[in-house]
Amino acid sequence: MVQGRTVEVAHASTDPLTFQLECVEAFVTSRVVRGFSAVTIENETGELERMLAALGKPVWEATADDVDRVVGAMAADGLLASTRRRYVQALSIFHRFLITRRAGEIEALFGVRLTNPIDEFNASRHVGDDSPRLLPPPSVSRVAVFFDFLKERIGSARKYAPAARDYALFRTLYHAGLRSDEASKLEIADVYFGRGPFGKLHVRFGKGARTSGPRPRWVPMLDHLDLVVRWYLEDVRPKLPESAVLFCDQSGGAMARGTIRNRLRYLQDLEHCSPADRFSPHALRRACATHNYERGVDLVAIQQMLGHWTVGSTMRYVRPSETFIEDAYRSAVSDTVAFLQGDDDAH
Repeated sequence: MVQGRTVEVAHASTDPLTFQLECVEAFVTSRVVRGFSAVTIENETGELERMLAALGKPVWEATADDVDRVVGAMAADGLLASTRRRYVQALSIFHRFLITRRAGEIEALFGVRLTNPIDEFNASRHVGDDSPRLLPPPSVSRVAVFFDFLKERIGSARKYAPAARDYALFRTLYHAGLRSDEASKLEIADVYFGRGPFGKLHVRFGKGARTSGPRPRWVPMLDHLDLVVRWYLEDVRPKLPESAVLFCDQSGGAMARGTIRNRLRYLQDLEHCSPADRFSPHALRRACATHNYERGVDLVAIQQMLGHWTVGSTMRYVRPSETFIEDAYRSAVSDTVAFLQGDDDAH
């Protein structure tokens, strides 16, 4: 039994690459119909197109050995396990689409019965299984030094507003644990100072779990982030172009994820920090999870704050310091001693 809708193959393209391109376009349309976010579709399509180009042949002719060759070349080039996994996953999803929608056409046009080239031996394991890529997030002291540098820079920068915006933006990434995409899509109307004891940010375009589309959530503005955002809205934002975007660029539009990453790299260049002290925007999110966990915040609360689907995802973000066990031990012992001393005093 061959799946696939009944079509008039006489009107279909007999050029393999042209037909494959038409299939990719139909696949993208199906993702739009299902409600996937534009960012998810763009990333997934880019990975799929690069994977197809690396295979060098129509996907219905690809074998498990072809996938092994491509993924092996990626590993040799130094691509992270998580990156390789995304490429393989994009190919697997596209192949399932072809089996469901286009298997009949492919067999009629090219005489090939579709079989998935991804099996249990070349399906990439989860990044957490075998990748040592995750460096510890920046420490509390390192983050403090960086923000002190940004504060000093506000007073001496040639353009006050962009420098002040950078400070508020990266404080938000750290204290609220936001992804760059989520912060870039925040609007002024998403700030609610009166919601809860600290005020909250309405993250309307949270990354959907398992590519399920936007997943909104409310994030409290902890560690005096509410004061930073209030200052930014009152003193800085009016000096930037008028628009609905909270952290806008020089034209008033939303800052792209790559722009935020490059901006952070530029600021660390100005800071003249050592390579070991550099960090990415996503490392600030991991630092948020780790530092809150180290000071005793409930793991489920951190999960809800970061917008993770499971606590297990949050645990992969948490990388306590080298002295975390010793610090926890000292805290527990001191609490016990204080309790016993208080009990003795009572008697």
